[in-house]
Amino acid sequence: MTSATLAELKRELNALEGSRLTELCLRMAKYKVENKELLTYLLYESSDEAGFVEGAKRDIEEAFAAIPNKNLYYYKKSLRKILRMVNKQAKYSGLPATALDLRIHFCLALRNSGVDFRRSQVIVNLYQQQLRKIQATLASLPEDLQGDYAAAIARL
Repeated sequence: MTSATLAELKRELNALEGSRLTELCLRMAKYKVENKELLTYLLYESSDEAGFVEGAKRDIEEAFAAIPNKNLYYYKKSLRKILRMVNKQAKYSGLPATALDLRIHFCLALRNSGVDFRRSQVIVNLYQQQLRKIQATLASLPEDLQGDYAAAIARL
């Protein structure tokens, strides 16, 4: 089965009535957790972006608190899991400022975790990659917002 293009899907969805569209959305949300999470964001959280970012930051803090600090291997695995969560939430929002906030918070939480992550080249590379993504996202923002984030980025 080949998938239709986005333009074809948009045309078909515009032709549907409201109840049929609702039925299709619910059916799609049933089969994949990510679709359900995106639908939840769009329906409930997209209107309060600041609240969404604060909730995501709390989730990051809780995940860092649950990391086992004794073994560097498990620490790396947990960091990757947290980073997947950060990337997913940034993707749901689609706003560069939200992605920037979440990535900065991840990097600050990593630095404040108390673990000497410089012993592991993998974690150092992961941290450097996040810094590169922060710089790329920052460059896409207007200059007045770039100034707002300058102090937070300087701490990294």
